[in-house]
Amino acid sequence: MKRIAAFVLALCLLAGLLSGCGGKKPRFDPDVETVVFTDSAGRKVEVPANVTRVAPSGAVATMFLASVCPEYMVCISSSPSSSQYEYLDERLLRLPTTGQLYGSKSTINLEALLDAQPQVIIDLGDAKDGIARDMDRLQSQTGVPVVFIEADLPHMAEAFRMLGTLLSGKEERCEELAEYVEETVALADEGSARIPESERVRVMYTTGVSGLNTNAAGSTQAQVIDRVGAENAIVVEDISNRGGGNVISMEQLYIFDPDVIIFTAGSMYPSAESDAAWSQLRAVANGTYYEIPNLPYNWMSSPPSLNMLLGIRWLGNLLYSEIYDYDMAEQAIYAYKLLWDYDLTREQAEAMLARSTGKRGRP
Repeated sequence: MKRIAAFVLALCLLAGLLSGCGGKKPRFDPDVETVVFTDSAGRKVEVPANVTRVAPSGAVATMFLASVCPEYMVCISSSPSSSQYEYLDERLLRLPTTGQLYGSKSTINLEALLDAQPQVIIDLGDAKDGIARDMDRLQSQTGVPVVFIEADLPHMAEAFRMLGTLLSGKEERCEELAEYVEETVALADEGSARIPESERVRVMYTTGVSGLNTNAAGSTQAQVIDRVGAENAIVVEDISNRGGGNVISMEQLYIFDPDVIIFTAGSMYPSAESDAAWSQLRAVANGTYYEIPNLPYNWMSSPPSLNMLLGIRWLGNLLYSEIYDYDMAEQAIYAYKLLWDYDLTREQAEAMLARSTGKRGRP
């Protein structure tokens, strides 16, 4: 009966949206105390004063909320893979999936979303053009308050603090995470400032099985490279910010010829040295190619979210160990406990980093 009611409500809301009659202000029970929350788009959104049931808008929001308040999440954008299970709060594994809730790639499951009964839908990420309009449209479509919080790397500490004001009882937790962001960003700023332009390592960040999908210079997916004081070796005109990045040819790659190549998991990393084409590249010949640790999320991006905090510490230490001078296994142990409340062992950390050490290279 409950599912039928939710389905009928979903149809009504969708019909209202299509006919232009859907209101932008959600309705609340008269007994519910509300407050006005000003989001990063400048929208003033009426929300319950005591928020303990939230829905993420997509993958980035899911990652943030899974770190801050897994017990408050009533749904998840997509089901975690079996390889992620060990690292995530077990409650996330039982949540209904509701898809990407807006945008050109929306896969929203409106019935599942309404059935989960969130008090607020939270979107976190980059401030894209038209974000306020998108949030208004989603709020009109669902009848649920929708807030946007800008959460790219420059705004990430503030994003956590905004979440602390929105979510009931989470101020202390969000402040802890905000301080870790600030420490990491300061570490990168100080480290990068110490690296002369002439000594900046040229890095290629590959994605996909072939290794020819790349996150080029200027891509949000590759921002960690610039942040630690390296140079993105792949320069293209039309930059793609999608997870797959830009596709280049082997001939272009020979021209770029990076000093270092970092591969995503599941790529051709294991066969690079034996591949006739790839073995001609300087990074492969010198043994300066590596695989990015990827559990529970890729440490560099996909999506570019709070996982970049580990990426900064990892890539800085990998490229400039004399400047980013610390034990990366210990850094990972600390971050996993802080971000995901997971007790990573020394052995696990070293296993994750096993493909992050230099190869011998050819004589």
